[in-house]
Amino acid sequence: MAPRLSPIGWGALAGAVVGVVLGRALGWLELAAAGAALTVVLVLALLMTVGRERYEVELDLADRRVRVGERAVGRLTVRNASRRRSLPARIELPVGAGGADLALPSLAGGAEHDDLFAIPTSHRAVVVVGPVRSVRGDPLGIARRTLRWTDPVELFVHPALVALTGSSAGVLRDLEGQATRDLSDSDLSFHALRDYVAGDDRRYIHWRTTARRGVLMVKQFEDTRRTQTVLALSTDPRDFDDDDEVELGVSTIASIGVQTLREQRDLVVLAGPGRLRVSSPPRLLDDCSAVSVEVGGTGVSGLGRRIAREAPSASVAVLVTGSVPTPADLRAAARHVPVGTRTLVLACSPGAEISVRTQGSLSIGTLGALDDLPRVLRRVVG
Repeated sequence: MAPRLSPIGWGALAGAVVGVVLGRALGWLELAAAGAALTVVLVLALLMTVGRERYEVELDLADRRVRVGERAVGRLTVRNASRRRSLPARIELPVGAGGADLALPSLAGGAEHDDLFAIPTSHRAVVVVGPVRSVRGDPLGIARRTLRWTDPVELFVHPALVALTGSSAGVLRDLEGQATRDLSDSDLSFHALRDYVAGDDRRYIHWRTTARRGVLMVKQFEDTRRTQTVLALSTDPRDFDDDDEVELGVSTIASIGVQTLREQRDLVVLAGPGRLRVSSPPRLLDDCSAVSVEVGGTGVSGLGRRIAREAPSASVAVLVTGSVPTPADLRAAARHVPVGTRTLVLACSPGAEISVRTQGSLSIGTLGALDDLPRVLRRVVG
């Protein structure tokens, strides 16, 4: 990258031009001398950026996936790939919205310099680390030359989780073989017998009844389906009182989602403008790290409609929101969930007492802490 002037450099350049031009035009020797001095300083600053470093830079994170509050460390290794001794330089390492400036000493040919650094993980986030850049310039900060050495690396700070093993039985149960009211001529759940109709599959003729009645009778079945659990999180900031409610909501979705995947059940997670990836628990948690509430996001009032549109065959639906919506709002949101879907609406309110009210296939609960989630689910199925 070519050398660039800093704001100080551009000011010095303007002062040099004004000093030389006006000094000569007005015959003001002192002003012309000041302009000439600034010109010399600019030339020297640019000369200090000349030269081509030959580094081999490696940016390594001990773990690219950590839980909130876990220690995240990285290592930066810089090797002088030339035969000549390198000049001291400054290394810029962006970390999220911040960054670190590391001093790189003069290195002999083939020598290496290591730096260890820690990354804050107090908040759920996707932290972009890098790209690593070396900076050469003058002590006054007039000119600088920056070279990029690595690509950025993403660190996923996953939300907090709570174990749901055992406590989810009944809500996240496998509905394989659960009968619906839809009748079928071929399935797993036997329902009744009926008269044979031309075109029926003869494999399903019930011969004992046929022999007893003297009329061909065939088996009729009820359609069965496998559980499809859909989790939907409100991303409208108006549904949440503070950031703690948002984090509790994301952790709730993540905890139920991870348990559902571990039990090898079909899962759909709706949070933000699209679906989260559910091919594996780590990928789901990676996407949960990036979930945010923003103006224009889907509020709790629209979650039921979204479920009906994107997951109409869901067997279990969990809607998660903050403490702002009223119980009437929560019931109204659940009305749009497809008929026959077991529905749980959770309002996240840190510090609140847990409560669950169930009417038919709809349960509405209040969650005061992530550790209370297993108790809430047990009350839903109790």
